[in-house]
Amino acid sequence: MVDHPVDRIGAAVGQWRYPLSSLELSTACPQRSGIRAWLPGKRDPSLKLHLHLLSDSTGETLENIAKAALAQFDDVSVTRHFWPMVRSAAHLERILGEVADNPGLVLFTLVNRELRAELERRCAALGLPVVAALDAVTDSLERMLGQQAKARPGRQHMLDAAYYARVEAIHYTMAHDDGIAWEDWEEADIVLAGVSRSSKTPTSIYLANRGYKTANIPIVPESPPPPILYGLQNPLIVGLTTSADRLVAVRRNRLSALGEDRATAYADEEAVKTELAYARRMFADNDWPVIDVTRRSIEETAAAIIKLCEDRRGERRANGHEPS
Repeated sequence: MVDHPVDRIGAAVGQWRYPLSSLELSTACPQRSGIRAWLPGKRDPSLKLHLHLLSDSTGETLENIAKAALAQFDDVSVTRHFWPMVRSAAHLERILGEVADNPGLVLFTLVNRELRAELERRCAALGLPVVAALDAVTDSLERMLGQQAKARPGRQHMLDAAYYARVEAIHYTMAHDDGIAWEDWEEADIVLAGVSRSSKTPTSIYLANRGYKTANIPIVPESPPPPILYGLQNPLIVGLTTSADRLVAVRRNRLSALGEDRATAYADEEAVKTELAYARRMFADNDWPVIDVTRRSIEETAAAIIKLCEDRRGERRANGHEPS
């Protein structure tokens, strides 16, 4: 089984939370014997973890991995030291001085073998744990693919077709919010339908950042959607629903924030139930997939929609209706 980079970092963080004795510290790091460091032992929640992130590119990937790993721990005080664009021995030397002054966990994504070797050697001399965040994944890919990884910093950030597609998706989505420009919906990848305050806009923006052109339309009983909605061929249409209690609470908070009277039909429980029932009937009548966002984050809702979209694309490719 391949160990996930987040798991490897999490294990290191889990161990790197406890104080060394003065003898252990002077042995592991003789030049820093007055500095508190961390090793397995009885937990001391008052201590702070110094987390050093070294990358030869923007460091975005490394930061995301570190955030995901740290989210698995409660009550950990962390000071991040962020070192992007590390591409020279002189730059690394300056960073190592800071690492020695603030000993802690060192995470890196460096493709230059000489820089990697020097970093690992110096961290070993200081008695500090050092984790190559992506090694487990790239090593396994090399074995499976029978080829070596290209040692090029920041390849994932190159301005390729996927990047421009994502930018285009964001522009499209911003121009097609809340039922605007419905004449262009056929160009969308996804159309979200739902009553007001059912997370349509934030979900659309999240999907756009993942590269999906997304339009959305509010479902209002007194104002039926344009007929084009029922004849769309290209986009996946997804209905968003939620519980009446949650929707009432969200709408009342919205009215309060705007300084408006909360005692309106917009936030009335019976009126909200009628709205939701109307929307659900529309979704069922048109056989649109429905996602209940009551207990879902925006990310979870978007992930479910992406799964539906990719499954649909796979089926259409299998049936010869969409290019591979």
